[in-house]
Amino acid sequence: MPLRVLCKVDLLSDSPNITTEALLSPERIESAVISLAREIKVRCGDHDFAFVGIFTRGVTLAKRVAKRLAEEGINCPVGTLDISLYRDDFDNEGTDLPRLESSDISFPIDGTRVILFDEVIFTGRTIRAALDGLMDYGRPSKIELAVLIDRGHREIPIQPDYVGEVVPSEMNQYVKVRFVEDDDKEGVFLVTK
Repeated sequence: MPLRVLCKVDLLSDSPNITTEALLSPERIESAVISLAREIKVRCGDHDFAFVGIFTRGVTLAKRVAKRLAEEGINCPVGTLDISLYRDDFDNEGTDLPRLESSDISFPIDGTRVILFDEVIFTGRTIRAALDGLMDYGRPSKIELAVLIDRGHREIPIQPDYVGEVVPSEMNQYVKVRFVEDDDKEGVFLVTK
């Protein structure tokens, strides 16, 4: 088990009632990306496949893994998917509604092996929404799931095919991934309320 360090992360909370533990350093994130790329290369071989990242950090993760594979001569297209309108939890959002992004899948989905990317899998509801959104673009030959962090606590039967790290957590905790491309900071943090 990795050493956990308690720290205050200004991007995550200003409340004294919230603790934050640093789980993965930038180096550990890079190691997990390399591991994901290696496993995808082994399992997909020379077959054609495409990546689709779920906004926002799933897109960043997909691009990082694609870049790592490109360095080894394996090129695959990367699309983006906004699932905001497919979510089933708008009632729980209150006035903090998600910002709509534009999906961009510029390659044919029909008959394509698609690897869907998200930074964290928790209940499985985000992935369920992503599957609904993806099917509006066509019918892939196969859909697989790659995540940086699996924190458990599934509410629906969805499991990732590729996992960077497993992080056990409690229901009152949140796993926050920060990528320098999106947040100007890098790390994975466990936030306890």
